[in-house]
Amino acid sequence: MSVSLTPAAARHVAKSLAKRGSGIGLRLAVKTSGCNGFAYGLEFVDVTNADDTCFENHGVKVIVDPVSLSMLAGTQLDFVREGLNEGFKFNNPNATANCGCGESFSV
Repeated sequence: MSVSLTPAAARHVAKSLAKRGSGIGLRLAVKTSGCNGFAYGLEFVDVTNADDTCFENHGVKVIVDPVSLSMLAGTQLDFVREGLNEGFKFNNPNATANCGCGESFSV
């Protein structure tokens, strides 16, 4: 079970962490929300919890809690530009449905 970042996502996270001035990585989590039942959560991490799993890609750490990991295993996080918009794109092989905005999903 792993969670990965594309080079573009890793560059964006590294740049954001440097601008922030602190942090050891990015937490990727799942919360109950959205039109499909679950939503992705992203936040910078200063301290990990004892039960977190840490994945490192392109020099950037992604931290995932054990409950979220079961729904995120195999997920690749990308950072894309589409026209004037840019943002993270979640390529989650566990998702059985995604909403139109791409921010919520079901498993």
